[in-house]
Amino acid sequence: MTEGSTAAPTRHPLDWHNPDFYDLDKLDEELRRVFDICHGCRRCFNLCDSFPRLFDLIDESPTGELDEVKSEDFGPVVEACTLCDMCFMTKCPYVPPHEFNLDFPHLMLRYRAAEAKREGFPFTQRQLAQTDRNGKLAAPVSGLANWGSSTSNKLARPALEAVAGIDRRAELPKFYGKTFTMRARAQDASGEAVPKDAPAKGRKAAIFATCFVNYNNPHVGEAARKVLAHNGVETEVAYPGCCGMPFLEQGDIARVADQARKVARDMGKWIDKGYDIITLTASCGLMFKLEWPLILPDDPDVKKLAAATRDIDEYVVDIAKNEGLAPGLTPVDGGVSAHLACHARAQNMGAKSVEMLKLIPEIKVDVVERCSGHGGTFGVMKETFETAMKVGKTAARNVNKTGNKYVTSDCPLAGKHLVQEIDGMDDATPPSAQHPIEIMARAWGLL
Repeated sequence: MTEGSTAAPTRHPLDWHNPDFYDLDKLDEELRRVFDICHGCRRCFNLCDSFPRLFDLIDESPTGELDEVKSEDFGPVVEACTLCDMCFMTKCPYVPPHEFNLDFPHLMLRYRAAEAKREGFPFTQRQLAQTDRNGKLAAPVSGLANWGSSTSNKLARPALEAVAGIDRRAELPKFYGKTFTMRARAQDASGEAVPKDAPAKGRKAAIFATCFVNYNNPHVGEAARKVLAHNGVETEVAYPGCCGMPFLEQGDIARVADQARKVARDMGKWIDKGYDIITLTASCGLMFKLEWPLILPDDPDVKKLAAATRDIDEYVVDIAKNEGLAPGLTPVDGGVSAHLACHARAQNMGAKSVEMLKLIPEIKVDVVERCSGHGGTFGVMKETFETAMKVGKTAARNVNKTGNKYVTSDCPLAGKHLVQEIDGMDDATPPSAQHPIEIMARAWGLL
């Protein structure tokens, strides 16, 4: 047996159809096997709060070993995992193909799936996960929805905290009455043409709108279309539905599989027409490329989509390397703190957002690769908000030290969370949270 591994990490498909996957005794046996290995290693102590919680449980036990820790005390360890995948991708020396075969995030996922099978899914998190339903309901009354969700609303937010358990201090995403897909249809109807002499003329890309960009930040989608069009790429906007990441966080693997089949089948129509598939947020890219193929390893539509999908930053860098970018990039004043989102790092494609931003002449880019701490509903629920702020504090301090005007992240929620962290610091001036593609659009004078 080797100590650690120098081989590239590999992941096994989730065995979620097997009854043993949900068997609580077999789950507990696997938890204890993995936790004991983690206890002997402790390389992940500073990644998130799961590992300090686990190590404290063990260290405070009578023997200082796992054998004296009660299984019912494992819950807080699981709760603190945001499925960021950083332990698997960057720290753990015992991931497959090592004989120990550790996959800590997917073990936490299995725990949640087994608990949900026994007790059901948490009500509030379940409702927050209905991103398409929530977006469609909020869009027509976006002004009212944003007023009610504002942290400055001293009437609505305490009530929301009492009823739904959403921390009154947590910044919530805003809604737009005119979604990205609506704006795209209006733009298509105007008949704007792709420049004939642009370097990437001939490329075609279907942009997966993502639930967040569609309902909560359509400006990111508009910036992406402008950048791609400026470089000669013909684009269409497609959005069959959410990628299912909010359901994955809860352990609802069956719901994720349903979304994967539906979305992959629909996006496959664009692939068959010769279009590349572009995702605008890191979580959706991770789901398309890696998580869906592990949940539905034999689905041909899922395989086809995984092979055709590129992150927007990854795609622009590919254009730069192969055709070259359109001329006219100009410096962006103020500097950029480039936060490397965990779900972008987990795609194992390199720091594409930084690589893309450095194509801008004379730009100041400072890289921040610590976790923002947000983790979806983890960053807004009352029982986890403080932990989310604690986990993200180092990243926020690193951003603040740069003094840059902008902070970018491929995870829009991470960017928002970092700005809120900095806003609470003494004598700090919060930067403007941007998607990296918005910075590129600004450098070309497209915004």
